[in-house]
Amino acid sequence: MSYTSLAGRTAVITGAASGMGAATALLLAAQGARVALLARRADRLDELAAKIEADGGQALAVTADVTDAASVDAAVARVHEVFGPADLIVNSAGVMLPNPVDDGRVDEWQRMIDTNVTGALRMIRAFVPDLLAAAAEGRTADLVNISSIGAHVTFPNYAVYGATKAALTYLSESLRGELGPRDVRVTNIEPGLTDTELGGHIDNKDLSGQLDGMYEAIGTLASEEIADLIAYVTSRPRHINLRQVIVLPTRQA
Repeated sequence: MSYTSLAGRTAVITGAASGMGAATALLLAAQGARVALLARRADRLDELAAKIEADGGQALAVTADVTDAASVDAAVARVHEVFGPADLIVNSAGVMLPNPVDDGRVDEWQRMIDTNVTGALRMIRAFVPDLLAAAAEGRTADLVNISSIGAHVTFPNYAVYGATKAALTYLSESLRGELGPRDVRVTNIEPGLTDTELGGHIDNKDLSGQLDGMYEAIGTLASEEIADLIAYVTSRPRHINLRQVIVLPTRQA
């Protein structure tokens, strides 16, 4: 689809080195948005930015770690220096590390909380002033959080991951009450099984195999399909907020 209303907007996308973040950056840039690419893997970002620019788009690669406050602050300064204020924020950075809770993997719990919840909050703190300013000027302003169906549907051994996504979903709902009256849209997207690198982070062979079996039996969404959804919701007229979108493969109950 064509989303011409995205032309001229400035988007900041975390987790842009792969998966949904990278696909979203490619699509928004193709529709005329300036895209700031935030992630830890500089080589991936440089490659993606080069591709976007070769295709006629505008991209800025910014190496950043959302779990590090100083890194986020430096990234914000760089975005503002090159592109100015942003009006479209996509919190796509995330990590999924399932294991039985009685394994006591505090390292994994902390990493998921720091990335999936605190990392999103750091980005929100950094860019909400931009969004409020854009809205006050009569322009469209969007905050998009990528949560998960795991926020609602429990899966054994995914308790902490699901809890972080439930927190993000709740945060999105609460922020609508704060930001919506000031014309900033907040959209929470909850994908089901999606073909990304998340599964590659799992260090439990049994759970990794289980996930592969689900992919084979049910099928998956593509990152590009989630990107298309993000482009759709952020290209609606500014008085329309698609606030909560659950998107699943048809066979995923």
